[in-house]
Amino acid sequence: MGLPMCANLVRAGYAVTAGDARAERERAVTGCGARWVASAAEVAAVADVLITVLPGPGEVREVMAGPGGVLAALPLAATWIDMTSSSPRAGRVMAAAARARGIAVLEAPVGGGVPQARAATLQLFVGGDSAVVERHRALLEVLADPERITHVGGPGAGYLAKLLANLLWFGQAIATAEALLLARRAGLDLDVLRQALMASAASSAFIRRDLGALLDGDYLTSFGLDRCCEELAAVTALGRDCDVPFELSALVERIHQRALARYGAVDGELLAVALLEEQAGIRLCDGRS
Repeated sequence: MGLPMCANLVRAGYAVTAGDARAERERAVTGCGARWVASAAEVAAVADVLITVLPGPGEVREVMAGPGGVLAALPLAATWIDMTSSSPRAGRVMAAAARARGIAVLEAPVGGGVPQARAATLQLFVGGDSAVVERHRALLEVLADPERITHVGGPGAGYLAKLLANLLWFGQAIATAEALLLARRAGLDLDVLRQALMASAASSAFIRRDLGALLDGDYLTSFGLDRCCEELAAVTALGRDCDVPFELSALVERIHQRALARYGAVDGELLAVALLEEQAGIRLCDGRS
């Protein structure tokens, strides 16, 4: 995700310094016109705006506050924009540490994948002070569709909104898979059914955009199953903390945890569906007309 964002910033005229834990990314970074440095702290030391795009909250904590941490290296007038899908609880801790040093903070976790990052059509769930959002809106619009940049609230709100969006997507995937497994067992043509569902009150972004990949046997290997479980655990914990009914969401989490136990920490956002297929003895991609 970071590399196409980096390239888009360079094309927009920004002077970009970048780094990654994987040293082999240097050629790709310099090839898009950015300057490469070896450590995150070296990136931060020259940054007016630091953008982090990391796998999860543990990596954010390690990069920002671990040995040789970035927070200590950031200039006091800098802004830190975290585009990681993280938890509000973890995000608040790191944001408070940054603000204590006088560093402005935004969270802007992204919706969309690598193709959307390349095309600069990502969705951003932005949390933070409105004045800081407006100060950096032009930069954010280089990376995302301006119509899909939503300032959802103060600190923590962006992280929570992204977790809720992912929770609903995971739940829709499970519900859709169960419906299609029944349809397949009962003899319905899944391609015909998909067209009918797309035109019905049951239509969703998952059915319109992602179901085709599943019917082709693609479990969407751009994101790790363990990361899916991490996000679901974070949002169900928030549900418990806020004392709201969360039974369906907790079930979605349990199904994903069973998939993780079955398949391990491998890439595949839809491997929970693979688990349901295995239990049913049916693969949705088999036997299509």
